[in-house]
Amino acid sequence: MLEPLIPKPPRRPDRRGRPWRGARAVLDGVLWVLRTGAPWRDLPRRYPPYQTCHTRFQRWVREGTLERVLAALAEYLRRRVALVLSECFMDGTFIAAKKGEVA
Repeated sequence: MLEPLIPKPPRRPDRRGRPWRGARAVLDGVLWVLRTGAPWRDLPRRYPPYQTCHTRFQRWVREGTLERVLAALAEYLRRRVALVLSECFMDGTFIAAKKGEVA
């Protein structure tokens, strides 16, 4: 379902360099970081290297790919009545605190 939304990686004209990691494995790593809120460096070894996942994440955000993927997933869940957007909430885990100020 998501494969058509993720563009194929660019190839060098001389065909040199390492082969790109599969988009599915990278997407799984990106979703793990987004779900857990963990730093990229804490990505488990079952996923591609965190540098690969982070670089591809940045590319997908810049190109609008990640937005399209998340929208497709949300629509799929909405159609299955497994996602009701009227029941969403935001979680603000990190709050900046200044030294010496009393709340």
